[in-house]
Amino acid sequence: SAGTFWLYGRHSVEEALRNSQRHKIRLIVSKESEKPLFIPQGLPTFIESKEFFDSVLPKGAVHQGIALEVKPLIPFATEDIIREADSAQRGTILILDGVTDVHNIGAIMRSGAAFGILAVIITDKNAPEENGAMARAASGALDIVPLIRVTNLVRCIKQLKEAGFWVIGMDGKAEKTLSELKSNLPEKRVIIMGSEGSGMRHLTLQACDFMAKLPISESLNVSVAAGISLYELCVEK
Repeated sequence: SAGTFWLYGRHSVEEALRNSQRHKIRLIVSKESEKPLFIPQGLPTFIESKEFFDSVLPKGAVHQGIALEVKPLIPFATEDIIREADSAQRGTILILDGVTDVHNIGAIMRSGAAFGILAVIITDKNAPEENGAMARAASGALDIVPLIRVTNLVRCIKQLKEAGFWVIGMDGKAEKTLSELKSNLPEKRVIIMGSEGSGMRHLTLQACDFMAKLPISESLNVSVAAGISLYELCVEK
């Protein structure tokens, strides 16, 4: 159907089925698979062959005999997350500046869900649309962690700072590690991860309150670095 895409794999599908904000079109299961734990009443559900799965899903998709046709989620706005943080008087947001790989974004969202962050923010330009590959990498987190797209990242950062967030840019050349800065940070904070090749853009870097690094000298995949950063910041030691 126009404007829809397929989620596949047990975790991605189950979280989407639980998400009342997700517009669901139809569920397909294979004869060999077990049905998901929860199927909303009235959702069209069909038993399909392996050939049908192969015809509607990307080549090589690991679907575990479960797929769900859905529409993209209604976008969250930065203001929505600010209100949530104001209510709780705390919260962590992760901004990705120049990260465009769907698998990296999905994996980062999975880490974000594990550490209970408020949202992942990406730039609208050059960023991939919500799709099945991203959802698969996120392992259900696409329906847990809000993914916010902004046209002007610097303006978004300014808006967050005005709302009481402090902004930490991750850079291997920084003088202090994230754990060294942690004790001086408020409960409302933003971490910015740049692209693996060029890092953060100049204007994004200038908008940061602090720069921090990880206590690891080796170059890391951005999704791995994001997971370690969230652990350093969110876990009490």
